Parts: sequence; structure tokens; C-alpha cells
Amino acid sequence: MFKVDYNPDVLSCLANLSNDEVFTPPTLANEILDMLPKELWSNKETTFLDPVSKSGIFLREIAKRLIVGLEDEIPDMQTRVNHILKNQLFGIAITELTSLLSRRSLYCSKTANGKYSICNEFDTESGNILFDKIQHIWENGNCDYCGASQSEYDRDAILETHAYQFIHTKKTEEIFNMKFDVIIGNPPYQLDTGGSGRQAKPIYNKFIKQAKKLNPKYLTMIIPSRWFAGGMGLADFRKEMLNDKRISHIVDYTNAKDCFSGISISGGVNYFLWDSGYEGPCDFKSIHNGMHTTLRRYLNEFPILVRYNQAVEIIKKVNEISKKSLRGVISSINPFGFKTSERGKPKTFDGSINLHSSAGIGFVGRGEVLQGLDLLDKYKVIISQTISEHAGEPSKDGKYKLLATVKVLNPGEICTFSYITAGCFDTVDDANNLKSYLLSKFARFLLLQTVSSIHITKDNFQLVPMQDFKQYWDDQMLYKKYDLNAEEIAFIESIIRPMELEN
Repeated sequence: MFKVDYNPDVLSCLANLSNDEVFTPPTLANEILDMLPKELWSNKETTFLDPVSKSGIFLREIAKRLIVGLEDEIPDMQTRVNHILKNQLFGIAITELTSLLSRRSLYCSKTANGKYSICNEFDTESGNILFDKIQHIWENGNCDYCGASQSEYDRDAILETHAYQFIHTKKTEEIFNMKFDVIIGNPPYQLDTGGSGRQAKPIYNKFIKQAKKLNPKYLTMIIPSRWFAGGMGLADFRKEMLNDKRISHIVDYTNAKDCFSGISISGGVNYFLWDSGYEGPCDFKSIHNGMHTTLRRYLNEFPILVRYNQAVEIIKKVNEISKKSLRGVISSINPFGFKTSERGKPKTFDGSINLHSSAGIGFVGRGEVLQGLDLLDKYKVIISQTISEHAGEPSKDGKYKLLATVKVLNPGEICTFSYITAGCFDTVDDANNLKSYLLSKFARFLLLQTVSSIHITKDNFQLVPMQDFKQYWDDQMLYKKYDLNAEEIAFIESIIRPMELEN
């Protein structure tokens, strides 16, 4: 045992702060840096900013590259290190703790001017890695800058405020009073809003928007991929990103565990390169279950960003034949106005109807149904509003099931908030045909393209084509209808788990 030579990078051994403030592993940081032009590492004038520094990994790895790249121009090692750390690398820490950790990573000392610091030109403890404890600006119960809930974050002075300096100012350029060539980082992902259901509001989009205001040459960040198709308050951000032709590269991980060990982030994560001097299609790299595919394409081909490159041509084929989507026959959430916790009475009574909940069947009075009356006396299909996968991650074999429950309800049967409904039919055969269609791998594959969280809404069916439900549908019929080739069929089969169709 004593002969084993094992010297791990300490920054690869850190436990994450939370699912929202995740430390970037050194290998991932270098993959992101590899997207930047190589000439940056031999230019002593290039400046770098990490506005959300946690472990200091990006700044440390940039320093290592510059130390090698500037050797010819600045031969003396100490002079070179002083120049790089004093004039080229800058950071803003997200907490006081991470400011100390970042300085330790970059300067080899928690104080930039300490006796153990590898740079001897700083006269302050912070050096170029700043941390100022910022307060939220409350207005009508929320922060005017980040939207944080006052009830959650108006805290005692000794506690962290999570008011991140980079996005809590209208004059970001005044933090350092200089221009940056490269802005890079892994921003905090979301903040609890204190709302019903403990909703969390994305904030990573605010860091990207703020970074663009500084007009860097290059911007790269790693963020959740939920913005591709969903996310609370991300509609404008998604539209802006899809139409920004300066995004030259995106690398998308469908399973966040592939780059952040032990962390579940619904919808996966991605990192991108925004190049101010570029305008054109994006090299989109999709990583799923160990398989890599890259396709150069424009991001705004569809209303959402389709993450699987193999799905792009399939969707185009579908759209050429079918002009209507299934979205039009899917209900809004809570179709009958009964909360998830509602169970009804345990036994039938005069005038009662069946109430389907996640706990089974209870009974309520017909007069208690105040909405969805057009569906009440029809056949319809109910679909679990929550997908079957934990945190939206695929099973161990890399496949998705998506739909946890798909069931036909008879006239006089309703459901709680736990479900949405599909269709409105006079005959049970039509409803069963819709059910068989929803259970097909084809339909669930197209549904997968829009799913970015653990919840399903009617908008997630926008790519699933409408069918004539007077007839039965299965995968072979659908593959033939849309003229899918063997490779396209094989991909669908490789990513979607089968679901049994009961009689």
C-alpha cells in the first residue's frame, strides 16, 4: 500500500455546496478551456474573469496554460507568474468561504499578499479575487436584481445572503474598471422563491446576460440544460439564445452525473462558447450514455432547442407530413380543479363519481366538479404529470420511460392535479387508440425532446404529431408513416424503454 503513488488533485475531491452551487471538476474545466483559441495562452495582454468563482479551478487552470504559453516572452518564472496573476486573472467569489478557497487555489495562499503567496506584487489580502458581502434590494417581497424571496433571504447579518455581486449592480464594469477578453464560470443555478411547492427560480441566465454587457471577446459558462425547452421565466432567455448566431459551440450532457459526480440536475447540463467575432451555425455536441454526436446546425430550427442531433431529421420528416400536434387535445394542469392531496370519500354514495389520485380511487359528488365539465361525461386518457425518471435522469441502460401512468377514464370519472388529460371521445375504442399511441416509443421519443424537468404539461406535446384515433397505432405503423430509416428507428429504440399495452 505504501508503494502506491497516488497524488489526487484536491479540487477533484471537494463535496459540492448544493445542487445549485456546484464545484467544477478539473477535467471538466479543462474541457471547457479547450474550446478557446490556443493563441490566447501565449498573449500576455489577454484578460480573464471568473465572475462566480468557487474553487478557483478556472483561474488556476488558465494560469497553468499561461505559464507555459508565455515562457518565451517572459523567460523568468517569478516575473511571469507575477505578470499573469497581477495583470491577467481576475475573479469574483460567490461567498466569503469560496473567496478563501479560490485564492488558495490561485495564489497558493488564502491571502494574496501573504508570505506563502506565489505572487509578490499584491498589497491587499484579496488580490484580484474579490468578495464583498452584498445585500438584496427588496421590492414587493422580492429582490429587484435576482428575484430572491425576501421571506427566504432577508437573513441575519452573520448568514450568507446569496446576493451575488456580479448580478447585483447596474454598473458591472465598475467592479474592476477594465475590459475582459474572456469571461468564464459555473454560475449558481437557482434560488428558492418561497412560493407554493417550494419553487426555485433560475438565475444562471442573469449571469450570462450580465456578462454580455461587458462585451468580452469570448464567453463560456456551464449551466443547466433546462433552458433548451422549459424553465420558469426562461422564455425570453431561450429565444435570445436560440437566435444568437455568435454561439459557436454547445456541449450537452443529458445526464448531469456524467460531469458532476453524485449530483442530480434535472434536464442535464451544458456548456457553450459565445464568440463575439463569429456568426453562423453552432457545432452542437450531444453526449448521452457514453455516445457522442456532433452536428453543425442553427439553434432556432424549432421553437425549442432539440438536444439529440439524431432527432433533428426525424422531427423534420414528421413536420412535412403532420401539421398539427397533440398539444391541442391535452388539458391544462389540474383539469378538474382537485388538488393532488384530494382523496375523496372511501366508499360510493348517491350521485358519486370516481376520483383518480396517486393513492388510487376515491369518490366525490358530481356537483363538486367545477371545471372540466366538457370532459366529465366523455372517455379520456389521463397521464401522470410527473415523469417516471428520478430527477429526469435515464435508467442505468440510458433509456427513458417518461410516462409513469397512462390510463383510460370512462364517462363519470375524473382525476386530481396529479394528472393531465388527453383527448375527449364518445367511444372507448378512440380513447384506447390514443392510449396505444402515447405508449409507443415514437410518441414518447418526440415527447422527450421537450421535457426539461420532472413535470409534463401540454406544451411538452408540441412535437408529437396528431393522429386519426379512429384507428390503432403502434411503432411499426408510425415508423412507416413517417418514412424513418433503419438508423433513425434504431436510435429511437435505443433511447426509449418499452411500455406494455394492457387490454
